[in-house]
Amino acid sequence: MRPEITDAAGEIQNVGLDQLLTEAASVQNRFIPGAEFLKAAGMLALRPNQVVSHTATAAADLARIIGGRSGRTPAKGDSRFRDPAWTQSWLFRRICQGYLSISDYARALADEPPLEWADHERLRLVVDNLIDALAPTNFPLTNPTVLKTTIDRGGGNFVTGARAAVRDARSPVKLPANVDPTPFKVGETLAASPGAVVRREDRFELIQYEPRTEQVHKIPVLLIPPMISKFYVVDLSPGKSMVEFLGDHGLQPFALSWANPTRANASWNLDDYLDSIVQAIETARDIAGAEAVHVVGFCAGGIATTTAVAHLAALGRIDRVASLSLMVTVLDVRRGGPILSIASPDVAKAAKAKIKRKGYLAGTELSQTFAWLRPNDMIWNNFVNDYYLGNKPPAFDLLFWNQDSMNMPAGLHADLVDVALSNPLVAPGALTVLGTPIDLAQITCDAYIAAGETDHLTPWPSCYRSVGLLGGKTRFVLSTSGHIAAVIHPPGNPKSSYRIGDESSPTPEDWLRTAQMHKGTWWQDWAPWLAERAGATVKAPDRLGNSRHTPLDPAPGKYVMKQSRG
Repeated sequence: MRPEITDAAGEIQNVGLDQLLTEAASVQNRFIPGAEFLKAAGMLALRPNQVVSHTATAAADLARIIGGRSGRTPAKGDSRFRDPAWTQSWLFRRICQGYLSISDYARALADEPPLEWADHERLRLVVDNLIDALAPTNFPLTNPTVLKTTIDRGGGNFVTGARAAVRDARSPVKLPANVDPTPFKVGETLAASPGAVVRREDRFELIQYEPRTEQVHKIPVLLIPPMISKFYVVDLSPGKSMVEFLGDHGLQPFALSWANPTRANASWNLDDYLDSIVQAIETARDIAGAEAVHVVGFCAGGIATTTAVAHLAALGRIDRVASLSLMVTVLDVRRGGPILSIASPDVAKAAKAKIKRKGYLAGTELSQTFAWLRPNDMIWNNFVNDYYLGNKPPAFDLLFWNQDSMNMPAGLHADLVDVALSNPLVAPGALTVLGTPIDLAQITCDAYIAAGETDHLTPWPSCYRSVGLLGGKTRFVLSTSGHIAAVIHPPGNPKSSYRIGDESSPTPEDWLRTAQMHKGTWWQDWAPWLAERAGATVKAPDRLGNSRHTPLDPAPGKYVMKQSRG
């Protein structure tokens, strides 16, 4: 299947993590119809022929469904309708087909009015969420799986589900649990690679990992997570750890672990975090005795990492960066999808004021926003599984990491909201950080960009736009899966694949036409790419740190253990 490039309006979309910040901080009625509904209704009133045409099409389709002549089927991969009853039962087949028909009708009406882009995005966001909420799978009497389970368990599934609902209502996120946390413990089953904290500052810990080969490449690799995430996504379970994989290929990984801020840290801003990245680069260079460092940024951490590298370039120090790797990162945030459409200047101003009063954006608020962007997968599926079927949520390490949230200080929140709204990285000199104007074309080192084929937060065409912004030679890789699952993609899955194409292609459509499919994971392409640029091999160090940066604590350090506050 070819990955999607454009939305229904033909515009490339992006919902970057930085752009979620306004929505996460805004009021909780984010999906209640607003002024855009009145505008759409007024425009539809002036287009009676189109409304009649859509209504007639829907009525004819419903007539075919009732008569058993419809060939409608759910979209491939729609897990809501996996039960055989949705296709084999005359009743449930018609319920499913009727729902799909009415959904298409509602979306067609929403797309008909010639609204401005932001109003259209807000309208579609509300319509899509209402459609998802009203799916027949979300109601016990119209869900065959729930009916069968109730008979099999004598109604005990609802008793178990009620207990789960009470538990979740008391949780900070107040959404159905999506993961069973009992098998996971940070430092034991997760983030278990041997290493040590070799530098600790107020905002970060720098972790150096023990070598896994007798010879290592001299130039180290520094992994920089988003400022809103625990770092151990790069050191997940054994066998799924990027740290492990890089070490097995003779590379020296370091990881930056962010502190979890509280109200006392409200003033930490973008400059402070960029300065931390620069300090981490210099420390990794010093400990490894190398002239340069491979720098790897993830999602919003990729935005900060790119900006920090551009700052070094403005100072004439780009030679200290051996390469820049960006994972599901968008630098050009124009037309950023439904979240950016909500983030109007007035809403953004109110959001920043709210977070300034509190001192930080709670990680739980951001988790809620993530969930509502994919309600079928992140909310309604769990609602049915936990409350109606009475099942435990799955024990999945990546989901455990995802719910182990981090706060964001008010200063950084305000700066990233401004970046999301003004899109300054595309214009040389439009953004000044740490006293230097930023020009991404000055980043002349080689770059490696990895994107996810089904990523809903940072769609791959938006990631591809970064190729034209950076000044060096860039390799663009498109991985299967979506967002962080596309990044944490270790070998072993026989269904894994990735595409590599011609980065001189001016558009993502052109790139896709030339891209070649490769079996396996892009990690198997990236590690050799890094090694080619990692200098000569030397004897692996006998100890971690050096005389200036002695080990302080074993990995994974102290900061990763601090929990967010709601």
